[in-house]
Amino acid sequence: MSDRLWGGRFSKKPSEIMKLFNASISYDKRLAHDDIDQSIAHVKMLSKCKIISDADKEKIIDGLMQIADEIRSGKFSFSVDDEDIHMNIERRLIELKGDAAKKVHTARSRNDQVATDFRLFAKKASIEVIKNIIGLQKAIVRLAESNLSLMMPGFTHLQHAQPILVSHWLMAYFEMLTRDAEQFFGSLKLADSSPLGACALAGTSFPIDRNYTQRTLGFAASSGNSIDAVSDRDFAISFLYASAVCSMHLSRLSE
Repeated sequence: MSDRLWGGRFSKKPSEIMKLFNASISYDKRLAHDDIDQSIAHVKMLSKCKIISDADKEKIIDGLMQIADEIRSGKFSFSVDDEDIHMNIERRLIELKGDAAKKVHTARSRNDQVATDFRLFAKKASIEVIKNIIGLQKAIVRLAESNLSLMMPGFTHLQHAQPILVSHWLMAYFEMLTRDAEQFFGSLKLADSSPLGACALAGTSFPIDRNYTQRTLGFAASSGNSIDAVSDRDFAISFLYASAVCSMHLSRLSE
């Protein structure tokens, strides 16, 4: 019998090579605290909507907070056997809180869970990059202001072209970084919609409150279509594009 959380229909364990191929815990463990925050918001909503009891809510939240502490202190054991961060956390939660912990997945699918975690992570990453860009822009302005009359050769096609001010050259990168920040703001906007409640792809029959979890998790809105909500990764593509262009600008500056 398979010991996977999804393995109820299987009589044998997957092969070792399949287990390693399918595991994502080596990189998606970075979503740990986003996953915990999401689950806390979700069980609060389930309790608010009378889908689970307040007692079960408190047990689950207590277990999730303990797991968060274990991760922060380096005591949490990440397992390839549990494949990803979601199963790692759920397995540990069940160990800590028993049957009550199994209710954390009520009115939620792995699909909307993963999509929500990814958006939370992308939002924070976009904000962090924007802050770093602004910090670099401030440094560029300070350097330009301290070199207002300093001259340098301007180049075109690797040839000396015209004399220019160092401050003029520096502020060119200020403009590039401004566009980069705008691109990351675009990525942030695309990620700022909560898919939680879309479940596998067509919602749930439970009387959930999507607006509650959306507000609790700090999203600007809830997704408008459940099928699109669980499949959309446009925000990730936007972030990668913005990162590639920003890296090119930083490479030019570094040269």
